[in-house]
Amino acid sequence: MGVRGPPGGGGGRPPVAAGRGRGRRRGHGGRLAAEGGRLMAAAAGRLLAVSDLHVVHAENRRLLEEEIVPGSDGDWLLVAGDVSETASEIEWALGLLRDRFARVVWTPGNHDLWTPADDPVQLRGEPRYRYLVDMCRRLGVLTPEDPYPVWQGPGGPVVVAPLFTHYDYSFRDPALTKEQSLAAARESGVVCTDEFLLHPDPYPDMDGWCRARVAGTAARLDAVDPALGTVLVNHYPLVREPTDVLRYPQFAQWCGTTLTADWHLRYRAAAVVYGHLHIPRTTYHDGVRFDEVSIGYPRERRRRGLPRGVLRDVLRPREDGA
Repeated sequence: MGVRGPPGGGGGRPPVAAGRGRGRRRGHGGRLAAEGGRLMAAAAGRLLAVSDLHVVHAENRRLLEEEIVPGSDGDWLLVAGDVSETASEIEWALGLLRDRFARVVWTPGNHDLWTPADDPVQLRGEPRYRYLVDMCRRLGVLTPEDPYPVWQGPGGPVVVAPLFTHYDYSFRDPALTKEQSLAAARESGVVCTDEFLLHPDPYPDMDGWCRARVAGTAARLDAVDPALGTVLVNHYPLVREPTDVLRYPQFAQWCGTTLTADWHLRYRAAAVVYGHLHIPRTTYHDGVRFDEVSIGYPRERRRRGLPRGVLRDVLRPREDGA
């Protein structure tokens, strides 16, 4: 997410120890149980999801270190973006998770792609994204550029497809042009920090980057075995409806693209996972479950808590409350 005015100077970001908290994966066999927010799972494993870790915040780093753990050796973790804001923090967090879970799948959020002044990695736009992809490959973390894995555990087989589709301002008020919508947001004081820290290089604008990402991603999804369902993992919601509950409706224009509105049907989604909105909840669209799985900022969590726990079981039965 990220809403603020033009950024000031850097600083205030605590150092991250590269090896802190890393070690061999820990399994917790036995019957299903919930204990202190930690999901306990049967040996077959579960397909779990989380997003918007924002480990730039000390409380979120502690939560990552202490509570985001597998319930069994077979658990996979889907990370739907916004791990942090600097390359070193992203590497630390994903490395720790990769050491714990059988498989980690990551897709970028807008914060991951920012170029803040205090990050030694000053790449922008697509080059920054490719840098993070290479980093993930060194860690053994799957990305939107890798072959889609097939989950064979409970609820499978399904193809797990991490997506990076970006946004093109098309979730704006349909009565306004893009220019009018951005002007209205500036006048209201609700402007996404992306306007200052996220760059579309080498594309001329975010719209162009989004169109390129959507076209390339659709071509890959079209090639998936039509006999298999999918779990679609994106930082942004694939449909506009989840943004209807935003406190500031003008923020919706930074939340996705209408170009993906039918993907949950077109690509046979068993479930859709996303974050970005910092409104963790479950909704259904055309009978398909959409899980918003964000951790969000500490101030938000203190206000609303995490009533459904830290991690979500993506392929849980519908009888599980939603």
